[in-house]
Amino acid sequence: MLGALLAPPAPQSRIRTALRWLLALAYLIAGIAHLRSPAGFIQITPAWVPNPPLVIMLTGLAELAGAVALAAIPRLRQAAGIGLALYALCVFPANINHALNHIPLGGSQLGWWYHAPRLALQPVLVWLALWVGGVTNWPFRSRL
Repeated sequence: MLGALLAPPAPQSRIRTALRWLLALAYLIAGIAHLRSPAGFIQITPAWVPNPPLVIMLTGLAELAGAVALAAIPRLRQAAGIGLALYALCVFPANINHALNHIPLGGSQLGWWYHAPRLALQPVLVWLALWVGGVTNWPFRSRL
């Protein structure tokens, strides 16, 4: 397994490359937001999470590391894809908490017009990280 992660990456299609850069940019922006403005992220963190300020700082650093590895370090691309997929799974409880407990952010109450698509697209983010990281080709043929 480790040998496969350290092997040179296979060439990627233009679509996969473009989406890889887009996802890396999204995680770069999110990572910066976690570090610069942690209050909103701390608010939506479930009560069972220990030391939310530290967790939010660490998640911001994880987003930044994953973004850089995904975009700029080809030998770490698969590991970054796996890491960002796991990250998306780990933050899902905060998204659920935010939606179910109607937690306002910045004084604004966000409705289901925001929460429903966000929750529904979380599995897509998991898959996208794996796909752009070159971990899976599903559901496409191997040429993508």
